[in-house]
Amino acid sequence: MQQQNTVVRALVALLFLSVIWGYNWIAIKLALPYVDAFQLGAIRTFLGSLLLFFLLLILGKPVKPTEISTTMLIGLLQTTGFTAFSVLALVSGGAGKVAVLVFVMPFWVIILAWPMLGERIRGMQWLAVALSFLGLLLILAPWNFHNNWVSNLLAVMAGVSWAIAVILAKKLHQRAPHIDLLAFTAWQMLFGSLPLILLAWAIPGKPIEWSATFICVVCYNIIFVNGLGWLIWLYALQRLPAGVASMNSMLIPVIAVLAAWIQLGEVPNNTEAAGMMLIVCALVMIAVIGMKRHAPPDAAMGQD
Repeated sequence: MQQQNTVVRALVALLFLSVIWGYNWIAIKLALPYVDAFQLGAIRTFLGSLLLFFLLLILGKPVKPTEISTTMLIGLLQTTGFTAFSVLALVSGGAGKVAVLVFVMPFWVIILAWPMLGERIRGMQWLAVALSFLGLLLILAPWNFHNNWVSNLLAVMAGVSWAIAVILAKKLHQRAPHIDLLAFTAWQMLFGSLPLILLAWAIPGKPIEWSATFICVVCYNIIFVNGLGWLIWLYALQRLPAGVASMNSMLIPVIAVLAAWIQLGEVPNNTEAAGMMLIVCALVMIAVIGMKRHAPPDAAMGQD
């Protein structure tokens, strides 16, 4: 009974986390009129990493970095690449659509794991890949010359950058299985925030307008998305059955689409809606396959 209650609490926490990370796509979209993309990316990741280091000290966890070169590379991909591409995509793209395109990430993991990890695509994975590809095709709509190609491409690149980071994190976990995940996250986020700071400095933009909306979004990102969010994610990883925690990869884009529809008036057209449904179905299949294979979710799968 106690174990069952623990699983239920972890599932509730994971659902709450999906709402926090899902709504963040709308929050960032709301902040962009008041700040440039690189400035916003640098602020939210650098201050977010500092909060994670503070949590490490509070929890009495080791702060000293390990596997520095790999952590820096993952930070360049998961923090610099993912953040830069996704925030730039939100400048001109809809929050819900961008979130869905980014969260095709598990599809890219399956594709890239073949050459990078030697993990061949098998069985139902082929159907998941086919559904993801068809969903991408419907959303990107290459036959529509009026489509927002820049935003779409940037969102896809964010997902690919994240996927490569996940594969590298899997390799790191195999080599160093006892590495502290919170410390790893803090260091990769800090390392990844430094190029964003350089980009924000090197590419002059408009002055930050310290509006109530912008301040609220920054606080939301630092406190909830990064601080509380990563604590919940690590809590779920430790208590849920193998593969179940990765279901948040399905919930986050769904929440983002619904929130963008309600708050921003972003209504997908029929083709986009069909593509989104196919991608969600593929994400469910990938999560179920992971559970059947007892594949543990990786910490790098968590992303806002």
